[in-house]
Amino acid sequence: MIFLMGPTATGKTGLALELARRFPLEIVNADSIQVYRGMDIGSAKPTLAEQADVPHHLLDVTTPDDPFSAERYRRAALAAAATCRARGQVPLVVGGSGLYLRALASGLAPIPRVPEALRRAIHRVGVEEGWPVLYERLRGLDPEVARNITPNDPQRIVRALAVRAATGRCLSDWWREPHGGLVGPVLKLVLEGPREVLYERIERRMANMMAQGFLDEAAALLARGYARTLPAMKAVGYRQLFRHLDGELTLAEAVELAVRETRRYAKRQLTWLRAERNLVTLPAFPAVAGLAMATDRVAAFLEEAQGR
Repeated sequence: MIFLMGPTATGKTGLALELARRFPLEIVNADSIQVYRGMDIGSAKPTLAEQADVPHHLLDVTTPDDPFSAERYRRAALAAAATCRARGQVPLVVGGSGLYLRALASGLAPIPRVPEALRRAIHRVGVEEGWPVLYERLRGLDPEVARNITPNDPQRIVRALAVRAATGRCLSDWWREPHGGLVGPVLKLVLEGPREVLYERIERRMANMMAQGFLDEAAALLARGYARTLPAMKAVGYRQLFRHLDGELTLAEAVELAVRETRRYAKRQLTWLRAERNLVTLPAFPAVAGLAMATDRVAAFLEEAQGR
């Protein structure tokens, strides 16, 4: 299996398509928003033409009101990988959702089930005292988990605090428990580049998304009745445009806030990636340099894997 990872806006989709045209690869999505139907522009989903050009898996799997957990993703990704191999192809896992990537590569930690009553009690505290208060509490108890989420992520804050309260151990401790990862040769590629270039690309991409009809896409999701509290509906970009549609922000303010939050998200992705092991770092900019290096690495990896 080959992984192609990196922060948002580093050109993963374009590089994946080029590699799949040159080698016997099929693309398996590892973006937690691209699994949802109707969330195309804001998730930078591959176009229909790109999907027709190269086989893709795990795009448009479900609707935004059907949360796609890491466990569910792992099962679906392993099934997709088996389908690829049955056709003599190698799965190329592409995305930047750390939880999905970790679940597939390393398996899922054997975390005991947390009582629902405890989750509800912690959620009530968050509603009454404010999520930033609970986030600060989490930072004191489990700074590793806190670094990978935001104060505006009630679902993950509640989960981390509930695990700590129920088991006496941090969620990050459970993550490090041996829990069975992939068997067989794996190549992990990661795109990185200067932060100032990445931030410029994020701003430019947001402008392009708006020109493509991102606001109309966000309005269509609300018109279908999807609740703003759903995990999918809290995705960066969508969340800010919903506030504009609700009259809380001007369009310019919503776009500016979306760009700012996307930059913060990219920073968290970089933090997560730098904690991973056995990565091959590729230059994201210029794209031609990353393609040349990736081509050499993939060719050598496939040759070695076939010789085993």
